[in-house]
Amino acid sequence: MAETPAPATVGMAMEDVDTPALLVDLDAFERNLKRMADAIEGSAARLRPHSKTHKCPVVALRQMAYGAVGACCQKVGEAEAMVYGGVPDVLVSNQIVGAPKLARLAALARQAKVGVCADDAGNVSDLDAAAENAGVVLDVLVEIDVGAERCGVAPGTPALELAQTIDKAGNLSFGGLQAYHGRSQHIRAYDERRRAAENAIALTKDTVALLAEHGLECDIVGGAGTGTYQFEATSGVYNELQAGSYVFMDVDYGENENEGGGAFADFENSLFVYATVMSRVTDERAMLDAGLKALSIDSGMPRLWETPGVDFVGASDEHGKLAIGDAAASGNRNLRVGDKVQLVPGHVDPTVNLYDWYVGIRNGHVESLWPITARGLLR
Repeated sequence: MAETPAPATVGMAMEDVDTPALLVDLDAFERNLKRMADAIEGSAARLRPHSKTHKCPVVALRQMAYGAVGACCQKVGEAEAMVYGGVPDVLVSNQIVGAPKLARLAALARQAKVGVCADDAGNVSDLDAAAENAGVVLDVLVEIDVGAERCGVAPGTPALELAQTIDKAGNLSFGGLQAYHGRSQHIRAYDERRRAAENAIALTKDTVALLAEHGLECDIVGGAGTGTYQFEATSGVYNELQAGSYVFMDVDYGENENEGGGAFADFENSLFVYATVMSRVTDERAMLDAGLKALSIDSGMPRLWETPGVDFVGASDEHGKLAIGDAAASGNRNLRVGDKVQLVPGHVDPTVNLYDWYVGIRNGHVESLWPITARGLLR
């Protein structure tokens, strides 16, 4: 397949970028990197941000420049993209099943430090065989279910038994615990979100202690996300944080509350879908060239950036529908065909997966173009 051409060139004015395009406000992006680094400085936790958000080794290496120890991945293909792009330490924070994928994972461990998660003894046996065939030792973490009700064995004795199985395998090394509570990340009320995180922390702490009683030390106790990172960072239990969305943010995370009921504002919106008005046949409606193939709406509609009185209200394959309010209230009744707008994605991860390039913007001009090399890698 031919490489998709970038929608811009370095030095181009932002208004000349072809659309739809994925823009990164580089100043806001860099402030987010620093804010996370500053937030966890002095804690016992290190940062291993999730690459499923950005799918780009350039971003992962920028995160490492601000202190991250490596990257999390969900798929072998993502891990390969990170390692081939120069990231030396990856954790596949997911279960990998099937001989072809296990062979690729084990082969990757010849080139970088590679870890993976498991919640099934049969899968552990398969991981051991793949590692033996590749002549490597794989780090394997036990995933425990701390409330997400997704993957993971129960905390406590079931986790201990699986850890012992890993420890006995000839080509595996017990690496610790994966204890991510995905459902807690988007609990809106601060106190409710904190309680969910604290419950996960307690289950994880007890399991770490049980493992230690049986001579199994956890090099990694990983989890946390953008919505709960502050709780795990100060827990004294977690030593790796896997937040990903903090670099870009989206509408959905913006709906969370912070302590005291204020809006969650630890990080800034730095990622935008750039779109063009392609039709304006009524005063109340305009259509954009960005629809379902340019935006994920699984977590709700995108929002227009700095365009008051205009709402993104619907999407079809190639069209995004804008509802334009009263002229006196909005000042945007003069949107015309050819005008361009920025949209904050409703959900950043699947939106990023629709694009091949980031267009880095600073001072109104294109400063950089970053390929999204793990885009579409589902295996």
